[in-house]
Amino acid sequence: MALNLHLLRMFVAVSRVGSFSRAAEAMNLSQPALSKGVRDFELQVGCRLLNRSQKGVVPTSEGLALLKHAEDLFAAERAAEEMLSARRDLNNGSLRIGASTTIATYMLAPYLGAFHQAYPGIDLHLVSANTREIAEQMAAQDIDIGLVEGPIEEGVVIAEKWRTDIMKLIVSEHHDFAADKEPIDPQRLGGEVLILREPGSGSREVVTQALAANNIEPLRFLEIGSTAAIKQAVAAGIGVSIVSTVATRDQVRLGYLRTVELRGLTIERTLWRLKLPERTSRPAARAFEELLEDPQIPQP
Repeated sequence: MALNLHLLRMFVAVSRVGSFSRAAEAMNLSQPALSKGVRDFELQVGCRLLNRSQKGVVPTSEGLALLKHAEDLFAAERAAEEMLSARRDLNNGSLRIGASTTIATYMLAPYLGAFHQAYPGIDLHLVSANTREIAEQMAAQDIDIGLVEGPIEEGVVIAEKWRTDIMKLIVSEHHDFAADKEPIDPQRLGGEVLILREPGSGSREVVTQALAANNIEPLRFLEIGSTAAIKQAVAAGIGVSIVSTVATRDQVRLGYLRTVELRGLTIERTLWRLKLPERTSRPAARAFEELLEDPQIPQP
């Protein structure tokens, strides 16, 4: 029996995200078409591959066994594509870059601009997600370059230091802290609502670890899924936050936000470049990696 690879891709997509609707969106298909494709594939292989419930979709034991072979198969397919691409020069092709949210939004533009100017024939694709999701995409070889803000669990992906980022407390222009001319006692955060990113965000991990190490417990936490939305909430006086200084420069310059120094507490984080040890980088990826280390690229 020859497996239908198109239907196999449908099964893999649903297994990865645990949802027919999300998988259909990712594959640019209608949900009914995807559901029918998976049912047809189960009929072809002669067994149920997915357990469906109101809580989501998970592979059966047979599905898990097939999923491992499918991922190996598609990894080999990508390797073949990369081999062919490596035989071409840098005049055409594509480069897939994955970056966690702050890096993608506030730091990558100078590098993307320099790369496009040097290699205009290469199509650039930028994926923005949190640290955990970017690491998963690198492990699946869905991206060529991975840049993240927080620590990752050890596994097939390794992390190399890229650069250091400074994080500072931000408050609204009307907050009591905004009037302080000197650094404040970090323990004063105990009376504040601290706004954080979602679980899986590198920013969240760095902030919570720094506060815990200094025995600082805010009044309560508010979770918001993007740095841009966090800045809007802080400016509206909903709470305070600790974010990358590169993400707040415009709002601070315009007076909507104020940065406040914390006495005796500096929060720095390492930004990481992800690697797959056994994967040979394509020429476009190697060229972009060289730009990431170029001191002449203007820093945001």
